[in-house]
Amino acid sequence: MAFVYILRCGDGSLYTGSAKDLTARLREHSAGRASRYTRSRLPVTLLWSCEVATWGDALREEHRIKQLPRHLKQALANGPGAHDLGDREAKPRRGGKPPVHDLGGLGAKPRRGGKPPVRRAGIHSRRA
Repeated sequence: MAFVYILRCGDGSLYTGSAKDLTARLREHSAGRASRYTRSRLPVTLLWSCEVATWGDALREEHRIKQLPRHLKQALANGPGAHDLGDREAKPRRGGKPPVHDLGGLGAKPRRGGKPPVRRAGIHSRRA
């Protein structure tokens, strides 16, 4: 058996983790020995926890929850009636990487005008 949990830190932030022994892990968090993040944000309180079958399941669920935005983590903690989180995938953040353009193998992004950069031979060019 393993557990996935969400803590509310003293500064109001949320911390998601996984543990094989939830009670012992909460004691470690409260004592400031479990994680650098929570150590500087004491006191911590257990907001939500879930028991899963295997350690691998716990790590996968922890990763999935960490990808969720804050409001969905809070909805998860408020119970199943708040929002349907089902198999929701995390959306990329604003300002994420732009789509990759096909530049004929140059491996460089186009300039503002949409034209790929010009490669010139010089002292820094690679020769085969």
